[in-house]
Amino acid sequence: MKRREAREIAFTLIFEIGFGDDSRSLNEVYTLAAECREFEEDEYISQVFFGIKEKLPEIDAKIAAHSVGWKTERLSRVSQAIMRLCIYEMLFREDIPYNIAINEAIELAKKYDDENAPKFINGIVNTVADKEGLKKTE
Repeated sequence: MKRREAREIAFTLIFEIGFGDDSRSLNEVYTLAAECREFEEDEYISQVFFGIKEKLPEIDAKIAAHSVGWKTERLSRVSQAIMRLCIYEMLFREDIPYNIAINEAIELAKKYDDENAPKFINGIVNTVADKEGLKKTE
């Protein structure tokens, strides 16, 4: 499976857990999704899905801190899921350069969110990259 396909599956899983049905464990959500969507087991999908849930308070705090003028509960669930994925990739996946994570987030926004989302998401995740020192001058 190509990374873009795996990222898209991870995004849909992250989006799904954003609805807050706490009656199912993460393992149940993941297993059921794999069965229903018939995607093959993929280390990236599993690591990102469970990793985002583990780091969710930290990731959401970064989104909130850089969503100037927006309350996070007003952000679309699609935008939230995309930014969660992007920020997780930038901060916790050493195998993914920050600029690739941002570019992929913008592509997901173009495909799944409204026409204003790519610019909005780009602004927030680029600010996170700046503040985290990911954009080093050469």
